[in-house]
Amino acid sequence: MKKKKVVIGTRGSKLALWQAEWVKSELLKLNPDLNIELNKIKTTGDKILDVPLAKVGGKGLFVKEIEEALLRGEADLAVHSMKDVPTDFPKGLYLAVICKREDPRDAFITAAGSQSPSATRRGGKSEVRSQKKIKKFKYLPQGATVGTSSLRRSSQLLSIRPDLKIMQLRGNLDTRLRKLDEGQFDAIILAAAGVKRLGWANRITETLEPAISLPAIGQGAVGIECRIDDEFINKLIAPLNHIETSVCVRAERACLKKLEGGCQVPIAAHARLVSNQLSALSCQPSEKKAERRTLNAKMLIIDGLVGSVSGDRIIKSHIEGNPKDAESLGLKLAEDLLSKGAKKILDEVYGKDIRPVNGEIAS
Repeated sequence: MKKKKVVIGTRGSKLALWQAEWVKSELLKLNPDLNIELNKIKTTGDKILDVPLAKVGGKGLFVKEIEEALLRGEADLAVHSMKDVPTDFPKGLYLAVICKREDPRDAFITAAGSQSPSATRRGGKSEVRSQKKIKKFKYLPQGATVGTSSLRRSSQLLSIRPDLKIMQLRGNLDTRLRKLDEGQFDAIILAAAGVKRLGWANRITETLEPAISLPAIGQGAVGIECRIDDEFINKLIAPLNHIETSVCVRAERACLKKLEGGCQVPIAAHARLVSNQLSALSCQPSEKKAERRTLNAKMLIIDGLVGSVSGDRIIKSHIEGNPKDAESLGLKLAEDLLSKGAKKILDEVYGKDIRPVNGEIAS
């Protein structure tokens, strides 16, 4: 491969830069003569921090400006968190690679010896008091304050614990953890993948199982977008595609596309591959041919959910099938959710049959 300069488009947050640097390092392992640079781009989602994502509206809040840089030739490839990527792309661009997934679940985080804002109230005002570390979600005190920017998370938590007080939590990971440690919340919910990637796994109090909080579409996976006609870049990044992760994420995204969901509605889907004996899938790296053989012995299982914002209605569905039919299974999952009552929830939020064409899920 001839020496060439390659520019990676990325957001400027610590997590986004970690992901871009990881892709850069993987590419350099395969092509040490490459000259790879990062182009840090501020997106709409990065600029608007004082408004809940559900109220900002629009599509591609965390990718639009990066895609525009790709189209202008200011970046050769873009590295995204898959849960931020809309289901449709601008003409000339596409999702070329989905890298190996980290833990897709949500992380429940509390501060050691935290100061609780949900303590007793006197004279109509909250009185902050010291308390022992809350060790599990189920041990949250009555009326506890939980920080999250995601309607998906708040809907599911409220369906289990309607007494909780959900408060908006925006900003980068450092900011969110600082607000928790300052006593603004009893707990916060973050994507486990991001916390682990930045080396803060020790801050996770409990990893929430999907039965409590079904993950966002694509959560934990990193995607690489590029120009369709750029043969050099397409060949360069192809080895980074993780077949098993790709199957699962594409199934989830097919469900999202059928639902035409946006960040104004709590939508979740989580796909996983298991053996025919229902043993857990090994996620250890393997040669591509071995991965393809592995798929033949696996079953694809997908769980989906659509909820009301208040959490008083949760519609769930489950489907199993051949990994080769990943996208059609995702579509069938969405159709089942719609038939069970998800359509009514969607229509109530967006108005009769008025829904955005592209979907993305708030982080």
